[in-house]
Amino acid sequence: MFFVGAACYGLIEILWRGYTHWTMLAAGGICLLMLYKVFGMLKGSNVIVKCLLGGLIITTAELVIGMLVNVELGLEVWDYSQMPLNLYGQICPLYSFFWSVLCFPALFLCQKIKHFVSRYV
Repeated sequence: MFFVGAACYGLIEILWRGYTHWTMLAAGGICLLMLYKVFGMLKGSNVIVKCLLGGLIITTAELVIGMLVNVELGLEVWDYSQMPLNLYGQICPLYSFFWSVLCFPALFLCQKIKHFVSRYV
């Protein structure tokens, strides 16, 4: 699961901004693991609720990882300081929205992985 999240997020970043950083592969893996767990716990919930909660989870992870990677370690992997309503240059409402939208395909991916694991493992 971790490696699927790492690979998918790395690919999304390369398509979106032309490059990625190894820390973003780790972040993608961690986020997909968290989404898989939360989506499983909310199996009877509305898709919109799941995706909004998923966006909040990813935004929180982005803040924590950003404070460590960008602020503490000074790696400058991303910087939202030019975006409106940003928090420490690490998160902003626009990307929180993007994360919620990205949770739609992530939800589908998690369902497919769960089906595969329950059938073949």
